[in-house]
Amino acid sequence: MSIMGSLYVGVSGLQTSQNALNTTAHNVSNAENVGYVRQQVMQATNVYNTIANNRQGVSDQQVGLGVVYAKTRQVRDVFLDTTYRTEAGRQGFYETSVDVLDEIQNLLDEMNGQSFHEAINDLWVSVQEMAKDPSSAVTQGLFIEKCSEFLARGQSVYDGLESYQKSLNGTVNELVYNVNNYADRIKSLNDQIRYIEGGGFEEANDLRDERNHLLDELSKLATISYSEDKDSTVWVQLEGEDLVRGDHAYKIMTKTDPDSGFSYVFWEKNAKYDLDTFGTRYYTVDEAKKAAVFDLERLISTDIDTDIGKLKSTLLARGDHKGTYVDLDASRYTNSVSQSLCVNIMSEFDQLMHNVATTINSVLSDAAARATAINPNSTYMRDPKGNPIQVFQKIATDGYNAAGAYIPEDPDVYETQYSTNNMQINMDLLQQPTRMGFVLPDGSVDFVTMEKMKAEFTEEDNVLNINIKKKSSFVDYYSDLVSQVANSGFLYESILKNQEQTVIATENAREQIIGVSTDEELSHMIKFQNAYNAASRYINVVDEMLEHIVTTLGA
Repeated sequence: MSIMGSLYVGVSGLQTSQNALNTTAHNVSNAENVGYVRQQVMQATNVYNTIANNRQGVSDQQVGLGVVYAKTRQVRDVFLDTTYRTEAGRQGFYETSVDVLDEIQNLLDEMNGQSFHEAINDLWVSVQEMAKDPSSAVTQGLFIEKCSEFLARGQSVYDGLESYQKSLNGTVNELVYNVNNYADRIKSLNDQIRYIEGGGFEEANDLRDERNHLLDELSKLATISYSEDKDSTVWVQLEGEDLVRGDHAYKIMTKTDPDSGFSYVFWEKNAKYDLDTFGTRYYTVDEAKKAAVFDLERLISTDIDTDIGKLKSTLLARGDHKGTYVDLDASRYTNSVSQSLCVNIMSEFDQLMHNVATTINSVLSDAAARATAINPNSTYMRDPKGNPIQVFQKIATDGYNAAGAYIPEDPDVYETQYSTNNMQINMDLLQQPTRMGFVLPDGSVDFVTMEKMKAEFTEEDNVLNINIKKKSSFVDYYSDLVSQVANSGFLYESILKNQEQTVIATENAREQIIGVSTDEELSHMIKFQNAYNAASRYINVVDEMLEHIVTTLGA
């Protein structure tokens, strides 16, 4: 090799060492940045100059021109990335579930500093006291007062559950907004990465870091899958549907049901639409349901990976309507009801309110019927219209029609139901509790009716839902409801703790590969600095040789 040609070897050493130093410095400066992945400089041999072809020798006579910078690569593990994103999504699902159960437990245990449990206990005590002397104005007044407190506290608890349900609806809209933002940004990064890497001379590693971080964040919201094509474009599927495909980002949208006030999450691309007078797309609730992103009727199970994502967990916890006792009917108790924390608890709580109210009304109605059987003209336990007295009346409709016939409860018509927020205390009884009387036409005190009411309160004939076999009385029912929430919370917390450990272990394993160790990078910096110095000294030696040849030998 000529002396002048030797300079190429030294220059190549300077250039590659400088690139390696720059990469090392870049790693150190971004060591604490979330989503940053360690980068490595790949070096390769430069081209060779062929001096002569020796057909009889082992190889041609060639002279190398040193080292060349090949590429700066990211250090990643595809398997760990996939595992982390799946487990992080599952962690997000159970984090939401635990938060919801904690809030529900707070709403059930305390209401303005007073436990609802006290209200039903006080009602039970008032029943016992009135059973001792049904004709007493004091015990009758106490009974109506405790019925009023029971209903007021029950409505407050139910309103709290309904308000929390609405707040979850706001969270749904926020999470949908985040999903669309992530999709748009991934699509934009795809374009930028494809533009930079299209020539094959540069790696857009920092942009890739951001894109991978967005995939991490997106995986916490829903089940995703993804793949990268030959053009460096990542295609993303969410819940089995394309979210980012090629150069297009599809959107998920929300449609608010005017009846429930809840938002349905659906795929814009799969929903049929109409145009309003301004030419704007308009989606109906029915079309939104047909293009739903999530199938909330599927069983939630780790075995089939249906327990992944905060958005799905929030939708499931919220439900698509406010729960009432009719949802606990076997024909209506579907997965979307039983697996919805809010709907399920609201339904079970409403069932307690409904059963207590209708039981009390029924006992008084039976007393009126017994008296009428003896004397058809009897007005015992009847209001001025001749209908049996009701302590709990419906707000939207009357309990009896104009002909005096009982209006049956229609499971599809809320106004006909004795549901928590469709009940009020009989105003006549609030003003004058002694209207009940409890004195039979013959002048005797009606102990039988109150003994029957006592028996109804102690009868263990109530179950939380069709999947639970344990029966309980009215007083124990609420305790069972609170215990169910507490036990579910404990179960979910246990699952969450195990899931957190899984995510931490996976993340640690991934960080060992993609994470930046400052100690390791500093040792690399020393190595590359020494290589740079060696190349520099090599050039100095060549320079001195050239100077000696020119100035000394040339003279």
